Amino acid sequence: MAKAPKLLSGGNPQIAKGEGDGPVQAYIAAMPGWKSAIGGRIDAIVEREVPGVAKAIKWNSPLYGREGAGWFLSYHCFDKYLKLTFFRGQSLAPVPPVASKSGDTRYYHVHEHDFDPAQFADWVRQASLLPGEKL
Repeated sequence: MAKAPKLLSGGNPQIAKGEGDGPVQAYIAAMPGWKSAIGGRIDAIVEREVPGVAKAIKWNSPLYGREGAGWFLSYHCFDKYLKLTFFRGQSLAPVPPVASKSGDTRYYHVHEHDFDPAQFADWVRQASLLPGEKL
């Protein structure tokens, strides 16, 4: 039987760096409690809105992007919320609610009962059309 991934600070799963759907699905499966269900919804929405989306795990966080165009979205588990990162968030309308110290990045903090899938899908559509982040 495979050993469950270690949960780091805030309950963030420690998943080996990797490209493709497999590592992202391992991350989602290892997310604690309600976060795993939201992670699955995030993944399904991104796949629906961006056919052929590129996926990876880097720095213990899932990344979503377009092949050759860079990454447009990432997320990370914290104790009480998921921190969704839109790398070109300042260019989205409406701008995601949480500011970042790095100029163009904006965050959307998702707590257990406040995920807005329609707004998230709209941001994903917009973000996927912008130049991505090279990480």
